[in-house]
Amino acid sequence: MDITNRDVREITMSKDIKKQKLLDEVKDEKPVKSKILTLPILIIGFLVVVFGAYMLYAMTHMHVTSKTETSTVKTSSGSEKASSSAKKYVEGKDYKITYSNKNLIDKATLDKALKNSTGADISYMMDTSEAGGDIAKIEVYYNKDKNLLVENLFKNGHSTNEATTAVVYDLKNNQIVNSGVNYDTNYQPSWLVYTWEKLSK
Repeated sequence: MDITNRDVREITMSKDIKKQKLLDEVKDEKPVKSKILTLPILIIGFLVVVFGAYMLYAMTHMHVTSKTETSTVKTSSGSEKASSSAKKYVEGKDYKITYSNKNLIDKATLDKALKNSTGADISYMMDTSEAGGDIAKIEVYYNKDKNLLVENLFKNGHSTNEATTAVVYDLKNNQIVNSGVNYDTNYQPSWLVYTWEKLSK
């Protein structure tokens, strides 16, 4: 069997064509494979960017909100201090204090005992809110025999002459011995020594 140049070219060409076809098929497959691999990477990258942007926004927003809240708290606490310091109640205008039977008990002893027994100040007694005393009048009696103070507290709006609360304070031991509406008759007061009355409505 004679193989001519033409046959050799045809055989060679057919091999080259086959090779080229295979190369073309491989080239066609590569982009598909690379597209398949690239798609998840792009999706993951997109999600990372979106999530990162969201986190950045959330952190910035939280920081701004906390700053605003802090400044609001500071401002409100500052205004509370300002309002409480501005509320200076004036004796004779907002309230009246009367000391009676001054020869029975020393004023300084009486004032100290009142502060120890109630811990209340004028602002507290004048305050009609739930945090305040909401007091209309306080009468303090001195039992000289037992060395006791009996403090009768009358709340605002109380209709009877009976005290809303009574506190019995032992001057010798500097302590409260009884408190509440009903107290023992042994503590029955003798002399009125102090009266605090709210004047302003």
